[in-house]
Amino acid sequence: MHIRKAKMEDLNTIMVIYKQAQDFMIESGNPNQWGHSYPKKDLIEEDIENERCLLVCNDSGPHGVFAFFRGIEPTYQYIEDGEWLNDDEYVTIHRIAGDGKAKGIFKSAVDYCKGISKNIRIDTHEDNKIMLNLIEKNGFEKCGRIYVADGSPRIAYQWFEK
Repeated sequence: MHIRKAKMEDLNTIMVIYKQAQDFMIESGNPNQWGHSYPKKDLIEEDIENERCLLVCNDSGPHGVFAFFRGIEPTYQYIEDGEWLNDDEYVTIHRIAGDGKAKGIFKSAVDYCKGISKNIRIDTHEDNKIMLNLIEKNGFEKCGRIYVADGSPRIAYQWFEK
């Protein structure tokens, strides 16, 4: 697997990946995190324009997508029921999704981020059991609860190179 920046001509493929991920999340007991309404196309266009939308690809093309952010994540300023492992500079992984046709999407994205930063944060909905397992399996530590822009809670995790 390799990671590359998404281009506007990838938009339809990206939206198909998100639709497949939404369907899978709903079918696997997580209907409230994204439903069929998140992420919206204009948000993905903004991610592409700002070069933070990345694709996870194999020889047959893109099979995963995620948003990669550098710097302070506003929703991470307040955390309850715990605390961040450190206050060092970090990167954030958001909106990670796969089309279900390739294995290793999450690990590939995390490995890419580890090559850029020694400090990574991520969050997910408590009903997203598959993502919770992947996050913990890849060495992230549970730090507490944060709230996204719409006020709904997420479980927050952090990994840093010790």
